[in-house]
Amino acid sequence: MLCFWGAQVREGFELVKPDQVKHGKCGLRSLCPKTAVQDMSAGRIFAGFIRDGKVSVLRLRSEDYDHDGKLKQLQLKNKIRLIVCGADDAVLLSDSGKVLIMDKSTVCKPLKGLENRQVIQIACGDHHSVALTNDGQVFVWGENSHGQLGLRKDHPGSPSAQHVQSLSGVPLAQISAGGDHSFVLSLSGVVFGWGKNSAGQLGLGDTTDRHVPTVVNSLNRKKTVSISCGGEHTATLSKGGTVFTFGSGGSGQLGHKSFRDEHHPRVVAELWGSEVSQVTCGRHHTLVSVTSSKMIYSFGCWIHGKRGNGKMIKKFVPFPVDLSTQYNHDYTIEKLVAGENHSFALFFKELGNESAMSKPNPSRGIVTLNERMIDRWVSERDSWVTIKREITKVFSSAACLNGSFLKASHEEQDFELAEKAFSKLLGNEKVISKVVKVVEQMLRSLNPNPVGVESLRIYFLVPELIGRIQKQQRTELTEALASKILQLDADSHKVLEKYWSKLPDDRLKSLVKIFRKASAELIGQISRGKINQDIHLEKFLKILQMIYKVCCSANRDIPNRDFIIHEINDLLDTLQATMAYLEDCNDVLDIAFKSYYIRTIKILFKFSFAADTASKWRMFRYLRNEWIQSIPDLFIYNDNTNMLRINRESLLTDTLEYLRQNIHSYFHRLEVVFIGENGVDMRGLSAEFFSLLSQSLLKWENKVLEVHESSLVWFNPDVSFTLNIPCSFKCGLSHISHTSAVILVSFQDMQANRDFYYLGVICGMALYNHHYINIDFPLALFKKLLQQSPTLNDLEELSPVEARSLKSLLEEDEDEVVDMLFLDFTVKGQELIPNGNQIPVTKVNRQKYVDLYVDFVFNKSVKSQFEHFSEGFSKACPFDGWSMFHPEELQELLHGSPKYEWKELQQCASYEKCSASDELIKNFWTVFFELSEENKKKFLIFLYGTDRVPVGGFSKRSLKILLLECPDADDRLPEAQTCFGRLILPKYSDTNTLRDKLIHVINFCKVFGRA
Repeated sequence: MLCFWGAQVREGFELVKPDQVKHGKCGLRSLCPKTAVQDMSAGRIFAGFIRDGKVSVLRLRSEDYDHDGKLKQLQLKNKIRLIVCGADDAVLLSDSGKVLIMDKSTVCKPLKGLENRQVIQIACGDHHSVALTNDGQVFVWGENSHGQLGLRKDHPGSPSAQHVQSLSGVPLAQISAGGDHSFVLSLSGVVFGWGKNSAGQLGLGDTTDRHVPTVVNSLNRKKTVSISCGGEHTATLSKGGTVFTFGSGGSGQLGHKSFRDEHHPRVVAELWGSEVSQVTCGRHHTLVSVTSSKMIYSFGCWIHGKRGNGKMIKKFVPFPVDLSTQYNHDYTIEKLVAGENHSFALFFKELGNESAMSKPNPSRGIVTLNERMIDRWVSERDSWVTIKREITKVFSSAACLNGSFLKASHEEQDFELAEKAFSKLLGNEKVISKVVKVVEQMLRSLNPNPVGVESLRIYFLVPELIGRIQKQQRTELTEALASKILQLDADSHKVLEKYWSKLPDDRLKSLVKIFRKASAELIGQISRGKINQDIHLEKFLKILQMIYKVCCSANRDIPNRDFIIHEINDLLDTLQATMAYLEDCNDVLDIAFKSYYIRTIKILFKFSFAADTASKWRMFRYLRNEWIQSIPDLFIYNDNTNMLRINRESLLTDTLEYLRQNIHSYFHRLEVVFIGENGVDMRGLSAEFFSLLSQSLLKWENKVLEVHESSLVWFNPDVSFTLNIPCSFKCGLSHISHTSAVILVSFQDMQANRDFYYLGVICGMALYNHHYINIDFPLALFKKLLQQSPTLNDLEELSPVEARSLKSLLEEDEDEVVDMLFLDFTVKGQELIPNGNQIPVTKVNRQKYVDLYVDFVFNKSVKSQFEHFSEGFSKACPFDGWSMFHPEELQELLHGSPKYEWKELQQCASYEKCSASDELIKNFWTVFFELSEENKKKFLIFLYGTDRVPVGGFSKRSLKILLLECPDADDRLPEAQTCFGRLILPKYSDTNTLRDKLIHVINFCKVFGRA
């Protein structure tokens, strides 16, 4: 049954005879054609009806057409299931998904641009139209005067269908078109609008037109299930039956008890609690239906009484349409239609709980993957041609995939469902190969500027597939995914990163594993000589870096070791072997490979999180040497350029004097000569030099460093006032002028600054020359060098008692206890903030106090000291590659490893003129392991010139034991060739002699044999 009301029309529309039209109250009329109306629409000029797949149209009265037209059946080959009427024409949709355009003269033509598409929904505005295909793509055509096509601002409009690419990944549930604006609704209830916005009909809070689809954020989480566009207003329906309206309210069509426009979606309060089931907008009015009460409400313009209440006035609140009680009892409302000046309600008769007719119900939803479909594919019950076609349909559309794995609420992805589906697909190799191929092509075609969060869900689904497929397929698909992620705009990257930060640990680790494994495989290929892989490698590492930063910023419990790519060491071994080969042979191919390997290492260098400390150190050394060679016009190096000649007794003074001469080339290696001693520095002497220099710095009379309770060393914040000034000079201070005193203090400050500068230079030289400084700086120093902020935990490392007091302050629950501490915003008499001595520390501001306290200790109190230290450090270590290290790694590189694995020293030893099974060697190791920890470290100093353990442990340092057979062996002491890590061990007659000689030499031989 069809009910209608509004402007005058031909009685019965010629669907029935005039005398078969039933008249109700207030101008309401109804009719029941013999052939039931399956669908209908009404616009400004036409009303169209579909019966049994056939279309009939009727010309309506208008300003330029003052009489009723006759019903005309269109002669079409295909059955039609949908019709929508616009201002001047209509759009038809056939059962097969083809679109036809009907012009003013009722001539129908196929729409160009959709020939190979199956359309499931159509919508029509005044002069533009929208179509949704079964693979989730939106197409538009018509005028674009206000951006209603959603293509771009300067697009002129088009008579043929154009793809709205920005929506290509959004799984859509509905489309709608109004006067000059358009809307779509996603499966998750997200609303997108674009086009004319003169009255706020887009609900974006302004009146600016939009030329591309834009999310209506104010409708997020409103669980929108339906949307309808009017002439210049819009209505949405939420899951619980709540109606929102916005846009033009001049005719009362918003139902808000006013005629004002609304620029934001606003609830129609009068309908609150009514559980509305349908809402539709006409030109200047709105209709809603309530299923439970079988009521229809209307609100808006009075023209010709089209609201059905028979009154020629405006209604700005919902007003019930006076339906016959027969309609309520015998029929159910199937569809509401609001046209230009007419309103319609399409009813179907009920028989029990079912409709009286078997009306067609073709799918209006996009294609999604389901369990039955997968079973058919894997079992190959259908032909391979059919299966391939279906796979292509589903997996070539990001929208279809994004809509396939949603939880029941449709608001979140169901990863368990995706996991189950992809695991099933693995049951047929042919099927999964086709799926992977199609997905790869789909990824490469994705729009880099997607709209909305839902279109990005594909980037979360594809890793679920990648984690389950074979190596070759995995690499290609991972590369396609990484490439497309990197092409995304900045806003999309933020959405991805936010999503990653909320992933469960197991899924986040799986994501890390995918890109780490892909990177490792490529590095392995590069090591084996496969060229042109470095470009792909950089893509993978960039994604891995994004995830790493997310883990750091979100404090995720994903350890750094999960990002480490151990195959980097293999590449470094290959480079080392290539360089060793090139020393003897200048093979052109190997030179090219060397450049290729170096280029790859330069890429890895930018992603330091992916390498362990030892690998980074090796990369640092390779790239430092390459960097030196690349510097143009670097002066010619000679043997005396960086020769430091010093006395052991005045080691610090001689070093500072040498540095002040400003003749040292920091680009080249330092060589040390101890005056009065024989020996060529092959790294052994310089290692001992830095070890001895460290001790001198700690005893420096200028007291630039102070040792804390933790035995760690920090800058002396008061050093400029504790300079060693001779007493005779101090006595004269009372007689000098004020100006002279100022000059003196300035001189003291300048001298102190230079001291910190040279301290930085010495530390930088040690790092650059691969030596260690035996000064236990806290981790905070290395954080500051790497421009990271120290924390309360760093203060606890440096000054445990001080830090624990601050932690107790933060943990105290009682306000009174905090107040009774009588703390203010000062530290050691220094104000942390202006007027800090007058601001008490309370429970409210204690966190600020602690933060400022830590900042004072590590930053404010030593600002000048650190700035000059940092300047010197950078000067002496000019290759800034050290910035690739973590603070902990940089600390280890300067201090050496804190782990003394003595068994490892034995395991890495090699032997000359003897073997590990010899009695003497067994006795040596027995004696060694009997030594105290202190004496073991003294042995390292004796052998290497330093007691520091290299990064990576003793295995990174050579130990060669050479047996010396001579007649007077028991009278000789062991000797060390420090530069080569060689211990010359006489063949002692017994263990006691060996023990005595070894203990003597490590404790008393400070100047010895061959170095």
